[in-house]
Amino acid sequence: MIRIGPAGWDYQDWQGVVYPPGIKGTDRLTFLIRFFPAIEINVTFYRPISATLARRWVEAVDPQPDFRFTAKLFRGFTHERTTAPWQEEAAVKAGLAALLEAGRLGALLAQFPYSFHNTAENRAYLLTVRERFQEFPLAVEVRHRSWQQAAVRQFLADHHLAFCNIDQPQISYGLGETDWVSGPLAYLRLHGRNRQNWFAKMDDVGARYDYLYSGQEMDELADRAQKLTAQAPETYLIFNNHPRGQGVANALEMLARLTAARPELPDCLKKAFPRLAYF
Repeated sequence: MIRIGPAGWDYQDWQGVVYPPGIKGTDRLTFLIRFFPAIEINVTFYRPISATLARRWVEAVDPQPDFRFTAKLFRGFTHERTTAPWQEEAAVKAGLAALLEAGRLGALLAQFPYSFHNTAENRAYLLTVRERFQEFPLAVEVRHRSWQQAAVRQFLADHHLAFCNIDQPQISYGLGETDWVSGPLAYLRLHGRNRQNWFAKMDDVGARYDYLYSGQEMDELADRAQKLTAQAPETYLIFNNHPRGQGVANALEMLARLTAARPELPDCLKKAFPRLAYF
């Protein structure tokens, strides 16, 4: 089983590009599940969601029994890493548990920043997160190359932590290409290759993900995805290059490469991305 989709769905710059006029709110989610078997929840990185909201999303995806969410863990546990976020543990778990209980949560992603290096202290911290969120299918994303060694892969496997492979600009000491599977699921997040903006300090933090993969790059990524699917019963490919709907376009192209999916697309999306005209 391979599930491909975009990261998030509630972006203003998708209106008129991904979404035809008149589609808003939860209708955006209902619209996207016609095309994708997975979507990554981005808002959970910024704040806990209520069980009520989670159940509303579960109802929205009811027409697609094979659909799954992945969700990003609240940034307090990954980027701040102080004692304070643990006070919100119950609130964070409430919404996630509603997704899990409904059978709709494929993975909970703990995404750590570039500054999170491979040290004994940080490995111990990963085990703390694993213990506190042991009821969830936890995956770990790291971005610094100090983690890219066989001992780390074995460490993750020993503690039932799924490794999140990434595609990102190769700058400084960033994590390079991997096709690791260390748990029951495979995960690949595609961030784009915007070298110019990757480490730039900007008001719009999403600008670092402003990138559209070329056809050749998509072919290379498809090969990498197939290496992952050969190692795991379930694989998630999430396109995080979200500005102006580029991740949606690339996710659709990947679906065409790896599955038989040829959904009927809105004219606005085909106009914005002529490469999708063959759908």
